[in-house]
Amino acid sequence: MMQKLRRSPALMLGLAGLAFFVVLGIVAPFIWTDRAETLTDQTHLAASAEHWFGTDALGRDIFARTMVATRLTLLMCLATTAIAAVGGIGFGAAIWVGGPRVRALGQRVIDVLISYPSVIFALAMVAILGPGVGTSIVAIGLATCPAFARLTTNLAASIAGRDFVSTARLLGVPPSRLLRRHILPNIAEPLLVLLSVAFTVSLKALSGLSFLGVGVQAPDYDWGAVLHKGLEGIYLNPWPALGPSLVIILAGLSGGLIGDGLAAAVNPAAGRKRGYRAKVEALTSVPAYDAHDEDALAVADRLSVVLPDGTRLVDEVSFAIKPSEVLGLVGESGSGKSLTAMALAKLLPDDLTAVAGTLKVGDLDLNGRPPAGRLATEIGIVYQDPSASFNPTLKLGGQLTETLRKHGGASRAAAAEQAVGQLAAARVTLPEQRLKQYPYELSGGMRQRAMIASALLTSPKLLIADEPTTALDVTVQAEVLGLLREANERDGTAILLISHDVGVISAICDRVVVMYAGRIVETLPIERLRAGEAEHPYTHALLAATPTLHSPVDEPLSSIPGRPPHPAGRPAGCAFASRCPLARQQCHDELPVLTVTDTGATACHALHWDKEVLA
Repeated sequence: MMQKLRRSPALMLGLAGLAFFVVLGIVAPFIWTDRAETLTDQTHLAASAEHWFGTDALGRDIFARTMVATRLTLLMCLATTAIAAVGGIGFGAAIWVGGPRVRALGQRVIDVLISYPSVIFALAMVAILGPGVGTSIVAIGLATCPAFARLTTNLAASIAGRDFVSTARLLGVPPSRLLRRHILPNIAEPLLVLLSVAFTVSLKALSGLSFLGVGVQAPDYDWGAVLHKGLEGIYLNPWPALGPSLVIILAGLSGGLIGDGLAAAVNPAAGRKRGYRAKVEALTSVPAYDAHDEDALAVADRLSVVLPDGTRLVDEVSFAIKPSEVLGLVGESGSGKSLTAMALAKLLPDDLTAVAGTLKVGDLDLNGRPPAGRLATEIGIVYQDPSASFNPTLKLGGQLTETLRKHGGASRAAAAEQAVGQLAAARVTLPEQRLKQYPYELSGGMRQRAMIASALLTSPKLLIADEPTTALDVTVQAEVLGLLREANERDGTAILLISHDVGVISAICDRVVVMYAGRIVETLPIERLRAGEAEHPYTHALLAATPTLHSPVDEPLSSIPGRPPHPAGRPAGCAFASRCPLARQQCHDELPVLTVTDTGATACHALHWDKEVLA
């Protein structure tokens, strides 16, 4: 969907300059051709009222030749830029769509091609194919392609990690449509800037080839050829060289201004994996749920998320979520919470692999290749950053109704009606009007409510809320948590709520899973967490670092010294041992087993020490 262009002084100035040169290119041959090509005995004349740029060695008017050369020069530049943009963006897009292996090989090819200066590559082509207009266009165009290809692949890779792209992948959007609808519109701005650079570069490169005598050949001539002739008598008369040079600079400047102006104008917010599987080692912990529980809706049994080198970012995590239950997943940043959730949603990056004994939602087996339609409708996701939850180049209406239209078979009107109803249920003001707006036109709180409405439109069995309140103020946080609890109570939707904030978890969850360094260290009912009756020292540390209404205002909050270990450098024993005040040598040497109790499960050697003392 095309965005409405915003007024930009740079764009207006650049368009005015380009329009001038386009008009000049059209009319100049009709006005000045005779003066430009007529040979006279008035050679090497200085600039005057009759000959503004003087004359060349054959008595031809330099100004007239410069004006007439505008048409051929612009046509060559436009053709060269089109070859570079279409070829480069097409090649870069094909590499990105081709998958991890094709992407890696394609990027190496691009790196090799871009390491050679474009002019050197063009000179080599000209030397092989012979000088001329067509050869110059093709040579400079192909030489500029790698720059577009590299920028396209790099930008596509950065956008591919955004939340709205993850949502599209969850919906089963094919790579070609994903590229066309979500990737390319969001990388248009830097590509437009590069387009303006390519126009200017091609102008200089083409003029350079003609200046060297290997570009445009007589009787044709462009600005570079005129400049070449003007240099013959530069010590006697500089104007035959200065005139064409000035025109080249002005044309290049116009192209640059257009690119910068377009980049700002099209921005709607302006002015306001699997080629491998890691080997699963023997079970080292006891699952924190009953694997035979028929009531479990979502089940993760010995789930690991593994890098290509075998490093486990998430290490044999086991949990279950019952229908209508709100399960909290809490821990410091880097503990593996989001990776665990994204593995459950089949949205891990290409370089990560999820390995599990069981991984399912309802009867949907996530260890295999579940149907995209069921995956999109049975799992909903609310992301952390409301500003990244939606594609900024598309209006909300199309994004909110895409799942219903693609996988629910609803018409556009019926999907819009359901979207309006869900927005109203999420307490989004003016829901009909919001469908016609872009995401940036909504406040952060409204965007998050709209994201919740979008996730609930298909009545999913499981809703994954990945730190949905982090970017919001306290008042809006409470409203968002209230909406999640309402959906849970009204529709019976099971929720996996991820947060590093124990207070947020305590507000709406029924049960809590505490993660540290990619492993589960404790599970417990929310009542015990609220009462401060945790058993693991890490959970106690998190509670102590959480402010309460009863905390003394003049007493500093507790902090946890040190940092979690790197996944590749986890110790043989407990990962929390180096930060734990209760740690003994056993903690450093032996990995504690997650021991299931009547109220939850805890992985801590200190539990057994206490029992030994009591005995």
